This record gives sequence, C-alpha cells and structure tokens, in this order.
Amino acid sequence: MQKPVLFSGMQPTGKLHIGNYFGALKNWVELQNSGRYQCYFFVADLHSITASFDPAEKYRQSVEVIADYIAAGISPEKSIVFIQSQIPEHSELAWVLNCITPFGELRRMTQFKDKSTTQAENINVGLFDYPVLMAADVLLYDTEVVPVGEDQLQHLELTRTIARKFNGQFTKIMQEPEPLLTEVPRLMSLSDPLKKMSKSMPEGCLFLDDEPDVIRDKVKRAVTDSDAKVLYSPSKKPGIANLMRIYRGFTNLPIKEIEKKYAGANYGVFKKELAEVIVEGLRPFQVRKKLLMKKSGEIDRIIEKGRKKAQKKATEKMDQVKVTLGIAKKPMKKTVTKSA
Repeated sequence: MQKPVLFSGMQPTGKLHIGNYFGALKNWVELQNSGRYQCYFFVADLHSITASFDPAEKYRQSVEVIADYIAAGISPEKSIVFIQSQIPEHSELAWVLNCITPFGELRRMTQFKDKSTTQAENINVGLFDYPVLMAADVLLYDTEVVPVGEDQLQHLELTRTIARKFNGQFTKIMQEPEPLLTEVPRLMSLSDPLKKMSKSMPEGCLFLDDEPDVIRDKVKRAVTDSDAKVLYSPSKKPGIANLMRIYRGFTNLPIKEIEKKYAGANYGVFKKELAEVIVEGLRPFQVRKKLLMKKSGEIDRIIEKGRKKAQKKATEKMDQVKVTLGIAKKPMKKTVTKSA
C-alpha cells in the first residue's frame, strides 16, 4: 500500500537556529521515523530570492541546510531530500497556477503585508506571488499532508483553493493537501524576549552550530527581569519564561517540573545549568554535521540522489498537467503485437 506523501521545507537564508529545530526539524524527524509517510523535505531556494541575497553565498547556503537536515536525523534513505531550483517543474507549475489564481486571493495574504513592511525597499512581484509557488511546490508531488503551525494555515488553505479551482475547471488531478497541525514552541530572542528569535538578531539567537562558549555567553547575557525567581509567567516574566521553554525543548521536562527543580535557585544558577543543557543537547547534531562535511562529495551525492527521485515524480505530474490543459498530446498507448 502506497504511503501518503508528506511535504515540507525551509529557506536557505543563513544558519539555522534552535527555533528552526524545535519548530520544524525535530518534528520532521519524528514524522519520518513513524513510517507512516513518504516524506519530501526540500530547500526552498527559489522562495529565498524574494528577499535581498548574496549570489556568491546562495548555493553554499542550500548545501548547508541539506547538511543540517541530515545531521538532525533526516535520512536520505527514508526521505527524499532535494533543492527546489534543481527541479524546473516547480516554476513551470507555478506559472500554470498563476493563470487560475484570482488576484484578490493573493491580496488577502497577510504574509505579503507583513513582509512589505519588513523589506519596504524591495517589494517585488515574487514576494506577492510567493503563495502560488508554494502551492506548486506542494501540488507537484500529490502531497496529502503538510505539517504546519497555525500561522501557516492561510497559505495552505490557498493551496487547497487553487487545487479545487484547477480540478473544477479542468480534470480532477490535483490532490487537496490536509494540514498536520503541530505545536510550534515560540522561542523568543535572548536579547529581547518580546521579539521572535531571528537570524537578523544574531546576539539573541542560538544557532545550531554555535560553539559551547558562545552558547554559554549568550545564555549568561540573556535578558530576564528583576524578580530572580524561576517561575513561568509569559506575560509578567517573558525573559525567564522563554529560557524555560528552551530548557523544556532540550529535556522534555514539563514546565512545572522545571519550576520545582529550581525552586529557591536564582537566575545565575538556572542560566548556568541551562547553558550546559543546550551544549549537550546540540552536541550530537554538531558531531554528525562535522563528520558529514568532512566526507568528500557526500553532500553532493545526497543532493543528486534526492534530485533524481524528486525529478521523476515532478516530470510525471507536469506531463499530466500539460495533457490536462491540452498543451501536450496524450502519450500513445503501447500496442503489443503477437508473433506468428
């Protein structure tokens, strides 16, 4: 019996941090290892060029993300791991879907409004059209399941709308993907607990590749509050609450157990032990990644293997789309001639 296809990815816009790990990577590994899905995990490099970027760094960043996937536990034997731009059908299907996507649907997308504010100097058409490319990414592989947080539901609902519109206007060949809602821990910046942890604020961001001493220094300098009690109160004590969420992420200890463990302890003690929890929690990932990067050509082989697998499925789907649209003729049926 064929497993349902699960699809997800990340943009190569710099080093990944623990928010990326707990928000996506950790969950992907668990879903992969459940054995319930055929998993596709891609690097969304075409999406990433909607923002300013350095061409000299772009491919290296994609390779780095692939290495992060593998070091975190994504297996190229169990999952299909590939780079988006290496499969031209993503862009090709996006154009087809553009031609049936109502302009008004894209104008409603809140992410475009948000990004237009954060990159006001570069409000490009790609930024506006981003959700259609995302729909093409998902529909190209007959995806049935997409792991998402609640903030991504709007884009997935648009994908479902586009799939229904295509099926209604032509032939029913598009699979409507279902969301797999995941609890995404909202990790905040160590330097400003009112802002989300982000690569754009590196001093408050714990990167997966950070050296132990860098981690210790960042945690030591993390913003807390004047009340030195280790208690979880996101509204009144956002700094320590954020650090406690990080502690929970690496240890799986419930918040109440963390409070109990550090009852009577001051922030200095808690921060010192948290730093060691993070250092030890990231050690297996960092060891695996360093070993992987030392193996000459190993990442290239993984990328090429994933490209071939993804390309096969993408070609089949795009051929089906072209026949459905009437821009390609139906393949000739093979006839078997009996020998005399």
